Amino acid sequence: MAEAGTLRVERRGPVGVLVIDNPAKRNAVTSAMWRQFPPLLAGLDADDSVKVVVVRGVGGHFSAGADIASVQEILHNPATGQRDGGEVSAAENALAGFRKPVVAAIDGYCVGGGWQIAGACDIRLASERAVYGITPGKIGIVYPLSGIKRLVELAGPGAAKYLLLSGDLVGAAEALRLGLATKVLPVDAFWDEVHSFAVHLAGRSQFSAQGHKSLVNALSSGESDAAVAELSAYWQGQMALSGDAAIGVAAFLAKEAPEFTWLRPFAAE
Repeated sequence: MAEAGTLRVERRGPVGVLVIDNPAKRNAVTSAMWRQFPPLLAGLDADDSVKVVVVRGVGGHFSAGADIASVQEILHNPATGQRDGGEVSAAENALAGFRKPVVAAIDGYCVGGGWQIAGACDIRLASERAVYGITPGKIGIVYPLSGIKRLVELAGPGAAKYLLLSGDLVGAAEALRLGLATKVLPVDAFWDEVHSFAVHLAGRSQFSAQGHKSLVNALSSGESDAAVAELSAYWQGQMALSGDAAIGVAAFLAKEAPEFTWLRPFAAE
């Protein structure tokens, strides 16, 4: 029998929406669904009409986590023979390394593997009824290092230990306090506000957004000072070619909304 559930893409103007679609299991992510993340994100990367990606679950939940029935298979990496995160880490890393801004829209349950998806996004918007849980202790597993690292970066080691060791569920207000949510929005206006924010991001300079995302990722991942300096020099060089700075300055002086044109880094000559 084929696995239920799928990952699919919807487009709303400049916003690409990556939909976790397995409502019968509160959008639990099956092995096949984890494998869909990298190719679907590659397609969104190649589509220059897409400026921002929103990740959401269908219906009333973001995701109740990895499909427990196949969790051993999901965490196993057949290429290395190790249980080093396998499909989960590949999906997380594809999200975290995606060059355009990625927003997690978290309504209802965001638990286990669902949190690992949300944690790999750049910005996490939660509805007031969102419920978070980081629950490996309930099933006797250790999370892949990629997900633990992002949790520590966002919440700090003390909160990370509390969440990982207890497996307790926390509401949206507590998630905001712990650093798991960027902003909490009212339920009734949640989806409209998520879309408005995504369109707002899409109107900003994509050169600035992608350059800053790249630099923040390098700084937070502990890259050496030399590597970060080299990356900064790269983006400064790109700025001289992009044209967005001239557009932004001219629009500011004219008190007009800028219409930025940069879409992707220029190839080295």
